[in-house]
Amino acid sequence: MTDRPTEDPSTFSPLARLFLWCDDPAKVNRLVYGLYAVCGLLAIVDFLYTKKVYLAIEKVPGFYPFYGFFMCAALVICAKGMRLFLMRDEDYYAPRDTDSEAIPEDQLDRTEHNG
Repeated sequence: MTDRPTEDPSTFSPLARLFLWCDDPAKVNRLVYGLYAVCGLLAIVDFLYTKKVYLAIEKVPGFYPFYGFFMCAALVICAKGMRLFLMRDEDYYAPRDTDSEAIPEDQLDRTEHNG
C-alpha cells in the first residue's frame, strides 16, 4: 500500500476542486488571452474620456499603464542590484543557529526502517 494521493477529484478538498480547471492548458490559455483583451480594451478606453488632471504629464494617453510597467520593472532591477550587497553566505547564521547545536545521541529518537 502506498501513501500517494489518489487522482480521484472527489477526494480533493473543496478548494482544490475549484482549481481543477487549471489542469487544462487550453482553459489557461483562454484566461491569459482574456486578460490581454481586457488590458487592450482598457488602453483603448483611456483615449475616449477626458480626465481631470493635476499634472501636465497625466494628460498623455496611457501614462499610468506605462508608468506602472516602468516602476514594476525598476523594482525588479533594483532588487537584483540590492541582492549583491544584501545576500549572505548559506552558513551566515550557522555559528549561532539551533540547527548547528550538537545533540547527544542518547536524546535522539532513532527509528529503524526496513526497506
